[in-house]
Amino acid sequence: MAGMMDLINELWFLPRNLVSDGYDQALNRLSQEVPMTIHEYPTGEPCWTWRVPEKWTCDEAYLESMDGRRIVDVKDHPLHVVSYSLPFEGVVNRQDLLPHLHTHITIPGAIPFVFKYYDRDWGLCVSEEVKNTLKDEQYRVVIRTRFEPGTLKVGETVIMGKSKESIMLVAHLCHPALANDDMSGVAVGIQVAKALLAEADRYYTYRLLILPETIGSVAYLSHHEDLIPDMVGGLFLEIMGNDQPFALQHSFQPDSQPDLCFGSAIVGLSVSAQRAAYRRVIDNDERQFNAPGVRVPMLSLSRVIPDKSHPHWPFVGYHSSYDTPDLLTEDRLREARDAVLGLLRAWENNQYVVNLFKGEIFCSGYNIWIDHQTNPSGHRRLFEIMERLDGTRTVADIAVELNISFQSTWEVVSLLIDRGLAELSRGPMPTTPARKR
Repeated sequence: MAGMMDLINELWFLPRNLVSDGYDQALNRLSQEVPMTIHEYPTGEPCWTWRVPEKWTCDEAYLESMDGRRIVDVKDHPLHVVSYSLPFEGVVNRQDLLPHLHTHITIPGAIPFVFKYYDRDWGLCVSEEVKNTLKDEQYRVVIRTRFEPGTLKVGETVIMGKSKESIMLVAHLCHPALANDDMSGVAVGIQVAKALLAEADRYYTYRLLILPETIGSVAYLSHHEDLIPDMVGGLFLEIMGNDQPFALQHSFQPDSQPDLCFGSAIVGLSVSAQRAAYRRVIDNDERQFNAPGVRVPMLSLSRVIPDKSHPHWPFVGYHSSYDTPDLLTEDRLREARDAVLGLLRAWENNQYVVNLFKGEIFCSGYNIWIDHQTNPSGHRRLFEIMERLDGTRTVADIAVELNISFQSTWEVVSLLIDRGLAELSRGPMPTTPARKR
């Protein structure tokens, strides 16, 4: 079985377009890493308000001078042609050519990733540096592409738990010749799935989806509506291997238990992690899960430059030929895998905490006393947590209410469980006596 960087190095440069042979090749290779069901949706298949697009193949694409000098060739880099470009062949004037030559807006030496899945046009992608050398009056353009009936594919790995309630883990595979966005999320997702499969005792079911961006999620959800009621939350995984801090983006339902749990747990896993509201970090397929008629509280985890006004946000090389495996390290990918597993383990522990005691606990008698003089914050935290154990709050509820990490709260809760003073419940179990009116 391949390591994360090994897998990325093997697959990143494939022409992994939305529906394409390159995408299929990558997904088939991933299915060798973990047990995977590959769902197939044919071209034209209705998916709520969407339809599955055609399979797209680029056989040849180049730009050359009239004397035959090859300037741009897709054989050198898959990004040299607009993804889903229409075919085109002919001699064009420079002024007619330039609107069809796409460049990166912030990196002069980079080839941009440009796609026109539904807004059809022909186009090539070049660096700004190359574009500036084009001084001739005429050029020859050859773009030989094919649109054919095909099959959109979604890979699903299911890790069954005691409950059919599911946490969704999602990453996209459809960006050709890009490594951090989002082969890194795919590689981390595969490793998380392997770790979960190796664990013997799970309450929740976990579903890893590897799919084409947007249409893949819509296709899967529209064909698995029966599963949606049991989707209790999820994480979209992207941009995981660069050197930026973790960013947890909350769902459309910020008061949901996944939001409270993951939000309070990430601060205990990474002191530098940022948190932001829905669609305030970076948009991706979490939108499809949070959308009307679905409303699964799907968060996302990524590594992005905190300042959105930064000229290279979300990371240097985004959507360009500079997004190579050189941006990534195995250590940072491993940190991302461990962060995801840490969030999921917090979720497994996130139950309602029920007191098996009445009144204030005689802490010294149970050997849980924390001296208020030597450790005032620990003393206060112990009593603030104990005061909230009445069967109406989850571990995450308590952590958020006290503005402390999930892990700090769990440390006290697990100690009280160990002493026989509390227990966990999957549902609320209020222990406060009813009052007569």
